Amino acid sequence: VQLQASGGGLVQAGGSLRLSCLASGVTFTSTSIGWFRQAPGKDRAFVAASSWNPGNILYADSVKGRFTVSRDNAKSTVYLQMDSLKPEDTAVYYCAARRRYYYGSTSLDDYDYWGQGTLVTVSS
Repeated sequence: VQLQASGGGLVQAGGSLRLSCLASGVTFTSTSIGWFRQAPGKDRAFVAASSWNPGNILYADSVKGRFTVSRDNAKSTVYLQMDSLKPEDTAVYYCAARRRYYYGSTSLDDYDYWGQGTLVTVSS
């Protein structure tokens, strides 16, 4: 299983970025993908999750209304659209996958496979 996160970069506060997570080695249509982030000196934290079953989506309270997670099963890719970015969104963003048919979860311990991370920096 490989997860490749991409799309990070430097953006000003109030701007937008879209992250992508390309999954391989999994049956994507039955795999839930989560997004987590780790800011300097802090623990890795849940951001959003897209379950394999349509419509089952989770968000952290801190990103609700600003971030949108979606998936393209044909491309085996999950996206994280990040709008109205704030300096406190600065972190390395990771995508992770659960085993088949498990729903998305807010707990990082529930995920079995992790990507390498992509850095998002939001300047004030």
